[in-house]
Amino acid sequence: MENINWKEFGFGYTKTDYNVRCHYRDGKWGELEVSSSDQINVHIASTGLHYGQQAFEGLKAFKGPDGKVRVFRIDENGKRLQSSSHGIMMAEMPLDLFREAVIKAIKLNERWIPPYESGASLYIRPVLFGNGAQVGVKASDEYTFAVFVMPVGPYFKEGFKPTDYVIYREYDRAAPQGTGIYKVGGNYAASLRGGTRAHDEGFSAVLFLDAKEKKYIDECGPANFFGIKNNTYVTPKSNTILPSITNKSLCQIAEDLGMNVERRPITVEELADFSEAGACGTAAVISPIRKIVDADNKIDYKYGDEAGEVSFKLYETLRGIQYGTVEDKHNWNTIIEF
Repeated sequence: MENINWKEFGFGYTKTDYNVRCHYRDGKWGELEVSSSDQINVHIASTGLHYGQQAFEGLKAFKGPDGKVRVFRIDENGKRLQSSSHGIMMAEMPLDLFREAVIKAIKLNERWIPPYESGASLYIRPVLFGNGAQVGVKASDEYTFAVFVMPVGPYFKEGFKPTDYVIYREYDRAAPQGTGIYKVGGNYAASLRGGTRAHDEGFSAVLFLDAKEKKYIDECGPANFFGIKNNTYVTPKSNTILPSITNKSLCQIAEDLGMNVERRPITVEELADFSEAGACGTAAVISPIRKIVDADNKIDYKYGDEAGEVSFKLYETLRGIQYGTVEDKHNWNTIIEF
């Protein structure tokens, strides 16, 4: 491990030592199991493969300058997985079992936790899917849950640098009253075609609009959108947007810093009113936006070549809480005892 260059890690898969698994059968969850294999047996007729009964989470553990390892808002991830499970009729993982599985996976892979100031962190990926055989369209009676971890670097190779986003009206991420509010794989599959085109054309991601009217801001690629104006943090409110735990945290931090916070529909035209804009999520924390290109109407909304002052302050505060260098006044961190 001493030969690892932690700064070289991107946001990709790395096999670590162990993962943790649990199975739901006969109406109840079993005991946690530990495996060193990164392969899972999946039934050929599983509902996870055929009917999209699948959900996942993403959270991180950080080693601070005090040597302590902190996991950020673990219970919020457990609650969101329960919400996703409820939304697509999967067995819900109890919060205490979810928490135990995540902490166990971290402890088993302690040597893979990147050191402080390396720019890397330990990414934790819980996944749940239907693994019972069904040919008719209905919910499974068996489920497999697993947690694996890996060291990762920045989601965007640019790091905390403004990048460009694009609006295409011909792609939808999620439908009204659909699964947009849940962290299920189908939402990400639906974003791939537009996202790939955006990358090919030099953009970081697509800024999706609502599928019904093509009037309001929806998801910002794989993240939530926010804009800053008049000392106010503004972020979209919609039943098609995944409730980002990072965004929820930034809303609280903005209030702590004396800002106003508004969760409400944001029209495309309002993009011209923001002094700063960004995408936020677990992977990148905040990805500042340099400009948003409305490809259909040939309009550019520009926010500057450098990250804005407010975005930088929000980013530094949240990162400081995660690393233990800023007071965790809301008790968001879980400190892992090895």
